[in-house]
Amino acid sequence: MDNSTKKVERFDWTLTLILFLFFLVSCVAIYSAQASEQYVGRNFLLMQIFWYLVGAAIISIAIFFDSYQYKRLSWYLYGFGIVLLIAILVAPESIAPIRNGAKSWFIIPKLGSIQPSEFVKTFLILALSRVAVQHQEKYLEKGFKTDFLLLIKLAVTTGLPIFFIMKQNDLGTSLVLLSILAGFILVSGITWKIILPIFSSGAALAVSLIYLVVYKPEILEKYLHVQEYKFNRIYAWLDPFNHSSSSGYHLLKSLSAIGSGLISGKGFGNREVYIPEGHTDFIFSIIGEEYGFVGGSIVIGLFFLLIYHLIKTALDTNDPFNTYVCTGIISMLTFHVFQNVGMTIQVLPITGIPLPFISYGGSSLMGNMFAMGIVYSIRYHHRNYMFTSSKSLSL
Repeated sequence: MDNSTKKVERFDWTLTLILFLFFLVSCVAIYSAQASEQYVGRNFLLMQIFWYLVGAAIISIAIFFDSYQYKRLSWYLYGFGIVLLIAILVAPESIAPIRNGAKSWFIIPKLGSIQPSEFVKTFLILALSRVAVQHQEKYLEKGFKTDFLLLIKLAVTTGLPIFFIMKQNDLGTSLVLLSILAGFILVSGITWKIILPIFSSGAALAVSLIYLVVYKPEILEKYLHVQEYKFNRIYAWLDPFNHSSSSGYHLLKSLSAIGSGLISGKGFGNREVYIPEGHTDFIFSIIGEEYGFVGGSIVIGLFFLLIYHLIKTALDTNDPFNTYVCTGIISMLTFHVFQNVGMTIQVLPITGIPLPFISYGGSSLMGNMFAMGIVYSIRYHHRNYMFTSSKSLSL
C-alpha cells in the first residue's frame, strides 16, 4: 500500500459526509429565509457558501498539526484570544460597533464582521485540555486536594475569557464557555464529593434568580443594580403573549411557524409566517415551518450523528489530550444545539446563540470548522493503531 493510499484511508470521510449534509441543509434553509422582504438585496446564501469554503481551507490547514503541536500552541492561542477580546473593548466604535447592546465584532471591509469570541471557544478547549493533562501527569495520586486544585485551575482558565466577554455584554457566549467547563469537570476525574455540591448549588442559584426576576425584581435592582429591562427576556420566555409587541415578538413568531408546520411541513418556499432573523438565530423555525416535525427531527438526528462520531473519536484515541479536546467540542456543540432549538420552542429563554453549521454567520462557522479541523487531525494522526485493532478483531 503506497503512502497516498494510506493518507486517503486515514482521512475522516464520515465527518466529511456529515459536514456536507449540514452544508446542504444550511443552504436550503438560508435560501428560503432570505426570500423575506427584510432581506431584499442581500444574498446570504452566496456568503454562506463562501464561509464554508473558508472553513474547508481552515480544516485543510488544521489537519496537518498533530496533538503534540496543538498542545504546544494551546497557551499561545488562548493568549491570542484574550488579546482579541480586550482589543474589542478598547477599539473605537468605527472598528468595533455596538450591535443589539453588545460590542463583540470587528468590522472587516467588504467581508462584514468577525466575532473573536467564536474562536475563543476552541482556544479555551485546547487550553483546558492542556491544563487537565498536565495536572494529571504531575499528580499521579488523586485525592480531594488535588481534585480541588484541578477544579480551581479549570475555573480560572475559563473565568478570564468569560470576564471580558461579559464586558462585551454577550451572555450567550459566556454560557457556552460555562458549558465547556462543565464538560471538563465531569470527565476530568474530579470526585463527586466536589462535583455534586457545585452543580447542585448552580442549579439552586439559577432557580433562585428566576424566582427573584419573576416575583421580587426589586431585590435584584436594589442589591445587584440590575436594570429592569434586562428581565424582559425572562418575562417574554415565561409569558410571551403579554409581551407580544416587544420582547416576546420573536418567540411568538417562532412558535407560530413551527406549530403551523405540523408533521410534514408546508414544503419548500411555502412559508406564511414572517420570522425576523430567520437566517441566523431562528433558522430552526424556518426548517420547522417548511418541513415540519419530520424535517426538524432529521436535523436534530444529524446533530446526534455528529456527536456520536465525536464520542467515538474520543474513545478511539489513545492520547488523553485528544480525548479532552473532543470532550470540549462535544460540550460546546451540545449546548449550542440544545439552547438554539430550545429557545425556538419556548423550552429555554432566547439568547443570541446560532445553530452550528446551519445558521448564517462567518465567525460561528469558521470557529466550528476550526474545531472540526482538530477532530480531522486526531483521526488523521492517530488511526494506525485503530486499523491494527480492527484487523486483529476481524481475525
